[in-house]
Amino acid sequence: MIKSAMTTPDKTTSKNMTAKDKKLPGLANLLMSDFKNHRECFFAKMSDDSIALFPAAHEVTRSNDTEFSFCQNKNFYYLTGFNEPDALLILLKRNNIEQAILFSLPKDKNQEVWHGRRIGQEKACQEYGFDQCFTLDEQNELISQYLNGLTKVYFTFDDKQLNQQVFDLLAQVRTTIRQGGKVPTQLVDASPLIHEQRLVKSANEIELMRQANYISCLAHKRAMQKTSVGLFEYQIENEILHEFTRHGARHAAYATIVAGGDNANILHYTDNNERLKNNELLLIDAGGELSGYAADITRTFPVNGKFTTPQKSLYQLVLDAKTQVISAIKPGTTFAKLNDIANECLTNGLINLDILSGDLTELIKEKACKKYFIHGLGHWLGLDVHDVGDYHVNEEKLQCREFVTGMVLTIEPGLYIPTDSLDIHSQWRGIGIRIEDNIVVTEDGCENLTSQCPETIDDIEALMQCKD
Repeated sequence: MIKSAMTTPDKTTSKNMTAKDKKLPGLANLLMSDFKNHRECFFAKMSDDSIALFPAAHEVTRSNDTEFSFCQNKNFYYLTGFNEPDALLILLKRNNIEQAILFSLPKDKNQEVWHGRRIGQEKACQEYGFDQCFTLDEQNELISQYLNGLTKVYFTFDDKQLNQQVFDLLAQVRTTIRQGGKVPTQLVDASPLIHEQRLVKSANEIELMRQANYISCLAHKRAMQKTSVGLFEYQIENEILHEFTRHGARHAAYATIVAGGDNANILHYTDNNERLKNNELLLIDAGGELSGYAADITRTFPVNGKFTTPQKSLYQLVLDAKTQVISAIKPGTTFAKLNDIANECLTNGLINLDILSGDLTELIKEKACKKYFIHGLGHWLGLDVHDVGDYHVNEEKLQCREFVTGMVLTIEPGLYIPTDSLDIHSQWRGIGIRIEDNIVVTEDGCENLTSQCPETIDDIEALMQCKD
């Protein structure tokens, strides 16, 4: 989501999947030991005599007394694997002793009849590996006791509700100063620390994302086979969601984009309510979510199964740019370097198609292709679709962070020419193309998690002839 056939299969072919695979691999889940490892890594970043607070998400009302499908706070989930609302994780480090303490909803038969079973405190300790677990009603008294005598408090500054809770708790401790109470004096934003940790994925996280991509590739292939002239965009969206769900990805990772024709030139088009027309392209940006981790794939293909000549020319240009960019990904590369590759490839191609005119060197320097390639080349991917992690943007607004093994990112070049682009030939107008893959940085290059999703013109046209 916004913010090719590779010549080096050793870098990009998925370790567990081949084009001949017919079966879905057994679904992977992170183990409780993985979440405990995440907590231990964060403990290592904390000073002694400190405390960290991470809240769960709250349910959000959709209409009257119904709620949206619950989505857990990603930092909280990363550290706990616990998927109930309103909980609070405490990481307490005192005298070099580390404790993970959970406050959560109590067992309540009446509430559970209406709203579903709760884990409860005893089971939370047994199954999730917390050192202690208490009910939410106990948090103010106990946390103020934990705070007394500590020097540092870690919490995420961008959470207004948590901010107020922290300051209320500190005020509570401050009332005990005459009785010897000691209030922490250092407040530290936990976001940069937890975001850095989440940026580099473990082997188990990558395996989970590999399977989320496998499922999402199946969904894109289903969409290609089900698409035909006259259907509504939302009918294709339904095919995608169906494929996610039947393979274990209960939710889409983000609002699915199914954009026919000129709708593809609206980057975050989610109305999905228009009919598909003959001789137009269909852009689908869709990814499933598996155990909290996202896939993010975009494919563009002809509604009637055959690219027109202008569509082929623009599509191949975007595919060539993506292929060149991905072939350059390895530890030490940066988004800035990849953007240079994409800029040169797209600019040269647009000149050859007479969409841009002028001196190649000057047009590359001016980044003239950005008139038609109007979004970023890619972003981090993980528990969030636009995942957390600093890009190390310099004064020239270039993303200079060097890639390291275990990072996962998207690569998504595109070209967008709306119907009102009257300054260029009519054959290009109304075409919007994006091709997006999910990439893991490996020790000696990269792995393309999206390699099972057809992307060449021949492969797409061949698949679309095989209507199931």
